[in-house]
Amino acid sequence: MANGQWYPPEWPDRIRALAAGTLTPVSPRRAATVLLLKDTASGPAVHMLRRRASMAFAGGAYAYPGGGVDPRDDDRLVRWAGPTRAWWADRLGVDEPGAQAIVCAAVRETYEEAGVLLAGPDAESVVGDTTGEEWEADRAALVARELSFAEFLHRRALVLRSDLLGAWTRWITPEFEARRYDTWFFVAALPEGQRTRNASTEADRTVWIGPEEAAAGYDAGELLMMPPTIATLRQLLPYATAAEALAAAPARDMTPVLARARLRDGEVVLSWPGHEEFTKRIPKDPTATGTSAAPGTGTGAATTAETTGGGPA
Repeated sequence: MANGQWYPPEWPDRIRALAAGTLTPVSPRRAATVLLLKDTASGPAVHMLRRRASMAFAGGAYAYPGGGVDPRDDDRLVRWAGPTRAWWADRLGVDEPGAQAIVCAAVRETYEEAGVLLAGPDAESVVGDTTGEEWEADRAALVARELSFAEFLHRRALVLRSDLLGAWTRWITPEFEARRYDTWFFVAALPEGQRTRNASTEADRTVWIGPEEAAAGYDAGELLMMPPTIATLRQLLPYATAAEALAAAPARDMTPVLARARLRDGEVVLSWPGHEEFTKRIPKDPTATGTSAAPGTGTGAATTAETTGGGPA
């Protein structure tokens, strides 16, 4: 393979079925994901996890902490620091309850999958160590959806620090994909005093890696990624610090990126507007070039920075 683009082998058939009118697109579920950054001597590094190969969606791919929005997080006002809910609603292109739920999802998923909590006892602070038994019990309840994030914040009298997040980009899963997400990507800096750990049951490896190194691993076919992941990594390259990336976030275009697929003489042409590197052409007879084969789940690159198991990264 030329690079590490995640490409399911069933896509050509699903695209043709959609064009023929025999496939009905599912509605995308709202989701949020966070590019968690920390400064190093060579520039900002981003926290990534590798999804277990057994996962039905993007198994083996490197990604960021993230997941679906919990609708329970839009019906209770949480203690809030930073830009108002109205500001976030305008920034994210949703209503105010939806904005709260999306921001809650970003903070919750970072806590669930990386053990990092962007909340504190007041608007000027964040919690410290979150590895105790009581914290872990609450985290497990959040993962199991036995507890909403709004309830968690209320129980612990915590203020959600929306000012520690920057909305970065928005991608919507293609209409022909069986699992669809409308995903808002955020950037955030690792709070002082907190450490990441592989707290996710969906990941078998975590890594702090520079965007340039991660992109090189993708280009070499050693790191498997979905288009939004490698696209956002490349977008981080101009910034020398995490603070610079956060400062740039408010000016970024949040117009959703949605893949387009069209048939031309039996050939499938798949493209993502504004991201020409992901354009694929699948011939009517895919066995002629092998382009319909899904790339491998590369495990190389970034070995000097990664940790395995549940230890702190």
